[in-house]
Amino acid sequence: MAGWFFGVLKNCVYLRYTAFSLPSHAVNPVYRRACFLTGSHQIAQLPPDEGAEVAFAGRSNVGKSSAINAITEIGSLARTSRTPGRTQQINFFSLVDGYRLVDLPGYGYAKVPPSLQRHWQVVLDRYIRERRSLRGVVVVMDARHPLKDLDNTMLTWCAAIARPVHVLLTKADKLSRTESLQALRLVETAFAQHGQEQGMVQLFSATHAQGLEEARIRLDRWFGW
Repeated sequence: MAGWFFGVLKNCVYLRYTAFSLPSHAVNPVYRRACFLTGSHQIAQLPPDEGAEVAFAGRSNVGKSSAINAITEIGSLARTSRTPGRTQQINFFSLVDGYRLVDLPGYGYAKVPPSLQRHWQVVLDRYIRERRSLRGVVVVMDARHPLKDLDNTMLTWCAAIARPVHVLLTKADKLSRTESLQALRLVETAFAQHGQEQGMVQLFSATHAQGLEEARIRLDRWFGW
């Protein structure tokens, strides 16, 4: 029987998924049921590598957590902060049984101790390269300052291991329409040069709910819904 069935995992109510179709304009209800599952500081602490997950990566303070909160419509799901570098673990959020969103630590914040920077470089390398359940990486960039060195490194890295990428250009509401389109074209060009599929870059604003449907459609496709 097609539909959604409730269950409980680590005090987190989740929905078990079976075959189900939604109108193109509808918000998939699983996103609104997202809840915190666990946080991991070491590879050995990651939840079982099964099911499917999508990770959000990006520089510190570009709006990764805000994007997750906007997509799920749960304002307090992923912790947001005005202080860059606050996310110091890999945070997993349960959707339906076996399906997860993942908030990765922000990269590129200079005030994080060098030893911690090295730690996360190793952990994130192994996570993105080895995680079998990882269906794709959402790379979040500030639309006003896209394609910083570490952003380019992430795109190159994912392309080299054939890891699918979708780029969110956040804070697009802070740009004029002309500036937004210029940023979009710039990143699309770079995206193609990195060997990624054209058309997987979008404008996004958590505060103005811009680009939410497009982002959810990408997640739906990666999850196979």
